[in-house]
Amino acid sequence: MEREYHDRRRAGVAQPKAWLTFLLLVLAGLVLFREARFWLGSVYSPGAEPRAVVARGDLAADEKSTIDLFKAVSPSVVYITTLTMRQDFFSFRALEVPQGSGSGFIWNDQGYIVTNYHVIAEARGARVTLADRSTWEAQYVGSEPDKDLAVIKIDAPKNLLPPIPVGTSADLQVGQKVFAIGNPFGFDQTLTTGVISSLGREIVSATQRPIQGVIQTDAAINPGNSGGPLLDSAGRLIGINTAIVSPSGAYAGIGFAVPVDVVNRIVPQIISGEKIKKPALGIKPVEDHWVRRFGLEGVLFSAVFAGSAAEKAGLRPTVQDTRGRILIGDLIVAADGKPIRNLNDLYRVLDNHEVGDTIKLTIRREDRQGDVEITLQAAE
Repeated sequence: MEREYHDRRRAGVAQPKAWLTFLLLVLAGLVLFREARFWLGSVYSPGAEPRAVVARGDLAADEKSTIDLFKAVSPSVVYITTLTMRQDFFSFRALEVPQGSGSGFIWNDQGYIVTNYHVIAEARGARVTLADRSTWEAQYVGSEPDKDLAVIKIDAPKNLLPPIPVGTSADLQVGQKVFAIGNPFGFDQTLTTGVISSLGREIVSATQRPIQGVIQTDAAINPGNSGGPLLDSAGRLIGINTAIVSPSGAYAGIGFAVPVDVVNRIVPQIISGEKIKKPALGIKPVEDHWVRRFGLEGVLFSAVFAGSAAEKAGLRPTVQDTRGRILIGDLIVAADGKPIRNLNDLYRVLDNHEVGDTIKLTIRREDRQGDVEITLQAAE
């Protein structure tokens, strides 16, 4: 009797499970049937024709101005391919192969091209592609690494070399429209737009010296844009696109351009073969990490050049005696009344002066502190 009860109980449990399985199969079949009707159903209309095109009307005024700007200035923007040497595995010959790419712009109809120093810094050669797609071998002219500027030259016909219109950066305002033309990721003749986000920014050059007065923009700047022009709404050069701030290395809304007033001052010196005139004191600075190891804050120097402005002012260097002991010399702690904590602080002050200017240095010598005036000389 008890066994019969348990047999019926087992049968009763199994029976609902079988019905549940059957119900699920039916539902799945219905779903598949509906899907089949959707994909296989006859919904074609033999008389279908293209939709009528809605008249667009005239372009907006700002669109027209942007189009005109690009047409006018893009022929002055070039694509730069840098080259390096690589040895062929089979023939053991040295081959010239592409290394990287960047942008530049035509400075004058003699074939001088302006770009960033870091675009060509490690290259063994470069090729320039003009707006008409013609490619020309480039020759290195000169550079100013501290400002991330370089000039190369191509021998192309003058009719292919329209110089870029040059503006000024002294009167720029936050919020005004800007336009960037370049070759991001190798896509040449690319236009991006934005505004000036801020002025007076500071970035670091390839030589680790600060570049002051830099323009910040939200116009999209990506790898490959370096060396290309930043333009105002009149199509004038106001800066050279130089750097971005981005965790990924791509556009993140923060780009920087060296102001055109710096470009217009330095490029003619490079083209003419002149030595770039940079104000200096005539000292050999001690690296910042050594100054910190001595427990000091400021600028020390290990040499004073003969006949220099520093020697004339009586400055004393930090030296090492015959027994290997470090004898701390003069420590520069202020310049023009501004605190000097490291070399970059000193460079910022010097960059705001010209050769021949007189500045006041505050010097700490042993336990005493005083001021000394020094006339700046050209850097060696």
